[in-house]
Amino acid sequence: MITLFRLLSAWPLWLLHGAGVALGWIVFLLSATYRQRFLANVHQAGLNWRQWRGAIGEAGKLATELPRVWLGRPVPVQWDGADLVAAALARGRGVVFLTPHLGSFEIAAQAYAQRFGQAVKPVTVLYRPPRQRWLRALVAQARQRPGLLSAPTSLSGVKQLIKALKQGEAVALLPDQVPPQGMGVMAPFFGREAYTMTLSVRLVQQTGAFVLLTWGERLSWGRGYRVHVQALNNELPTTLPEAVRAINQAMEMLVLHCPQQYLWGYARYKTPRTLA
Repeated sequence: MITLFRLLSAWPLWLLHGAGVALGWIVFLLSATYRQRFLANVHQAGLNWRQWRGAIGEAGKLATELPRVWLGRPVPVQWDGADLVAAALARGRGVVFLTPHLGSFEIAAQAYAQRFGQAVKPVTVLYRPPRQRWLRALVAQARQRPGLLSAPTSLSGVKQLIKALKQGEAVALLPDQVPPQGMGVMAPFFGREAYTMTLSVRLVQQTGAFVLLTWGERLSWGRGYRVHVQALNNELPTTLPEAVRAINQAMEMLVLHCPQQYLWGYARYKTPRTLA
């Protein structure tokens, strides 16, 4: 499988994305469970078919672009809001990047590492190690980049994030990822209660870090990506439940900006797993 990844990493991005569209539709048509969850989520968000139909193919692109993003030549990246990143880093209090399962979240971290991670401050990305051994090794290799660090979803990983922020560095989280039991609270997401991580709020409260919202938009015809960055409209509330609710609202805003690139097939409303 690793050999296949290396071979695909040499493909042009437009070809990988074309294959991704086909893959996305094949999975959508053949997997009743995936299709039902996908449709339930878009209906929960109140979208019409014109708004969500493109997301079927975009989900496939998320998978087929990984060989190129992880192992291939650098892809073209544009920025929208790079000045906000520079200003936040200049504060010296650390930066918490929050991005939903929207567009290419892999490219957003890589783009930061290339532009800011080496010259200014590195970014530490929180991730859940894959269950497959071969994929775990591949991900670890792919993320060994200057200015880009990784922290596992464990107590040691959380300590790593806190340390990074206290040193004025950046961390990146996916706040719409369902955390393990005991690491979240129930909060509305598109009008339905969803188990939502509290880690992002706790990091900000403990370190005084600045919060930025970001996501990596896929450009059409394999032209690359555009990294969007914006600040929260208001400061986070002081109470934990209200702050988590505010973050969910911010994630909804980003998703509705480009619903055709959100991962609607993700089991956002599932029961959280228990820690071993």
